Order: sequence, then C-alpha cells, then structure tokens
Amino acid sequence: MKFRLLVVDDEKNCREGLAASLTMDGYDVVCAADGDEAWERFCNGDIDLVITDLRMPGISGEELMRRIVAEAPGLPVIILTGHGTIESAVSGMRDGAWDFFTKPVNLDRISLVVKRALANRELVLQHRQMEEELKKRRQFKSIVAVSRPMREVFDTINRAAPTKASILITGESGVGKELVADAIHEFSPRKDKPLVKVHCAALSAGLLESELFGHEKGAFTGAVSRRRGRFELANEGTLFLDEIGEIDQNIQIKLLRVLQERQFERVGGEETVETDVRIVAATNKDLKEEIEKGNFRDDLYFRLNVVTIHVPSLRERKDDIPLLAASFLKEFAAENGKEIEGIHEKARSRLYSYEWPGNIRELRNCIESAVVMCRGNIITVDDLPPALRGDSDDGWIRIALGSNLAECEKIIIRDTLSFCKGNKSKTAETLDLGRKTLLRKLTEYSLGDSGVKDK
Repeated sequence: MKFRLLVVDDEKNCREGLAASLTMDGYDVVCAADGDEAWERFCNGDIDLVITDLRMPGISGEELMRRIVAEAPGLPVIILTGHGTIESAVSGMRDGAWDFFTKPVNLDRISLVVKRALANRELVLQHRQMEEELKKRRQFKSIVAVSRPMREVFDTINRAAPTKASILITGESGVGKELVADAIHEFSPRKDKPLVKVHCAALSAGLLESELFGHEKGAFTGAVSRRRGRFELANEGTLFLDEIGEIDQNIQIKLLRVLQERQFERVGGEETVETDVRIVAATNKDLKEEIEKGNFRDDLYFRLNVVTIHVPSLRERKDDIPLLAASFLKEFAAENGKEIEGIHEKARSRLYSYEWPGNIRELRNCIESAVVMCRGNIITVDDLPPALRGDSDDGWIRIALGSNLAECEKIIIRDTLSFCKGNKSKTAETLDLGRKTLLRKLTEYSLGDSGVKDK
C-alpha cells in the first residue's frame, strides 16, 4: 500500500524540502501553500497523513487540524511549529494531533515518526475493514465464519433446519456446537416457540431424569409439588441436549421412547404426557466408540443421528481467526471501556500459528486477556497470554506432522500471505509463483475472500 501524504506550509523551501525527503522514503506526497488550498486537497484526495504548519494565511494550521480530525477521526496530523508557538502545538496535541516538530525540522526524526504513524493507521484501517467484513459475513446470528469447512456447516443447517429431523452436532469442546443449535432453531418453523437447553453432563442421573421429564408431588424427598420437565417446556419447540454422550443407560431408554412415541410419564407419575419436540443433541465424544464400549445404545444413536453436523476445530478453520478475533476485540474493548484499534502484525501471526486446543472458547479468552493487559491502542505480542507469547519465533511456519501436501501448501500460502500483510503480488514473488497461479490457489483453498488486500 502506497500512502499519500499532504504537506502544508507557506514557506516554499520548507514545504518542498520536506516533500522531497518523504518522496525518497517511498510516499506519494502532495503539497499546499496555505490552509485553504490544503483543505481543498484534503477533501478531493485520498490522504493518509497530514503535516501542517501552524501559522499560515487563510485557514490556520489549528483550524485545518480540527477540521481534519472531525472529518477523519484517527487520521494522523503532525504539526510544524516555530519556537514561539510551541504552546499552540501542545494544545493541538490535546485536540488530536499525532505529534509536533519545531523548525528547522530534523528530517530523520520526522521520517521515523511518519513511519510509525502510518503503521498505526494501517492497523486501524485493517481493523475497520475486518469489522465491515464481519458485518457482511454474519450469515447466522452469533456465528462468525468465512472458511470453507464452516460454509459446509452453514449449508447443512440451511437444508436441515426447516425439517422435523433430529440433528446430532459433533465436534471438540469449545468449537461452538451450542451456537449451531441456536441457528438450527432460528431457521426452523419452530423459531417462535421455545428453545430449551439441557447440559446433560452437569446433572446426576436422578436429577437429569426429573429435569427432562418432570416429577409429581412426593415422587422423592424434596418434591413438594408437581414440576414440569424440559420436554413439556419445549413443547412445539426445540430441545437441545448438550453432551448427550454422558447420559445414564436408564435415561437413554426413556429418551428413546420419547423419540419413538412422542410421549412420557413424569417421575413418580402414571399420567402419559404427549409432546411435540424437535431434538437437537450435541457431543464431543465419538458415539460409535461409546456404543462399542457398551456405554451408549445404538438404537438411540440412530434416532438422534438422522442428520449429522460436524463443527470443525479452530485449527481446521484458521481462516476464521481474523474475523473471530475482530469480533471478540470489539466486544471486550467496549466491555472494558478501552479504545483498541487493532492487533499488531506479529501478534496476528502468533494467533495464526497457535494450535488452539481449546478452540474458539480459548481464542475468546485470549482476546479478553489481551484487551485487559493492553496499555495502548494496539494489541501487541506482549499483551497475549504466555502460551502465545512463546509459541514460535517470528518468520517461521509450523506444519503438523501427518499433514498431506495440499494441507502443507495451503498453510505455506496462508502464512506467507499474512507475513506479506495481504499483498498478493509480494506473496507471489516470495513464493516464486506467478500471480495467476497464486490467485488460482487462493480460490482453491478458500483463501481469496479472507479480507486480504488485492494487490
């Protein structure tokens, strides 16, 4: 990305000398001799940074800066000032200026400050682009994803949600199975009816039976009145049974009967209760293995497993990390009253290279921790939890043993693209690939729609 700078000064030698120096640094520089001309150029051109004198004919430097800050919050404005106007420069810093320099200007120092200001602006722009992408990519409420594996999940949800079929959601802990259950209910004909959730692993067998089917007064010690169970509460809606692989064999039998006959009796009761409930179950266990071990009934498995939705682990969908991180960053920055504008390139690289054994839940906790620990407006490597700070050396690509050639190629292209800040031309040059070949492979590996820069 070639940045465009605006240099404003009524002294020709100062203006042209500074412009020449910045042009040699590789920037596209335009000049203005006074505040009126500068404001016109700013309004007509795509300006990334402004360097302005304070004392000029027409619009003063102070007024120009205030207009620019109001029009484009976050755009860096650097003030040039003589020794007699330092107080005004300090006031400008309070009003939003990035920095100020006294004349005569030290070109080496201003070059360094401009570089830092533009690096910060690039991070801010990337973060804003990610937030815009986030808004466009929210196909389902609360699910943030653009990767090919998750698009397959979305496709299955779209096809299965409108039906009456029972659905089994599989995947590791922390991948977002409950969010998938929410989406199934939201896009089903039952969306205006209750969605009732039960975490099966959190309750003992006796409590779970009462929780699911309800109980009559006096059914057991402490049952002082009749209580409706989750099947009754979810009538005509959806019942989500999380960690279904943990339920007791006796409850498995009763659950099978409800699925087959759509009726049950409360604990301690004889009255048969009719129910119309759509079952969505989830597990992080391999239920086929549990069947072989004798821990799970095969007939219940086949009743639950009419449609299977497997939610991939985060290490299988690393293309989603930028959007997920941007979403969590926005959430926790607001929650903690912080103005954090993005994640530094090196910190983003650590997020990519880490394997995320805790999946999205771990990423969410990581970003929350980074927001809390962040001292400035950009999250750096030092703000990340220890597991990520020491994960790998910068400039290295990690590939797990057992990966096939296609997976290796995808990882190399993805991480090189990240290292090159999304610049496709530079990525192609680094990998010694033709640009057309790179574009084809980006499409093949679903890397072309991840918010990278089209250069």
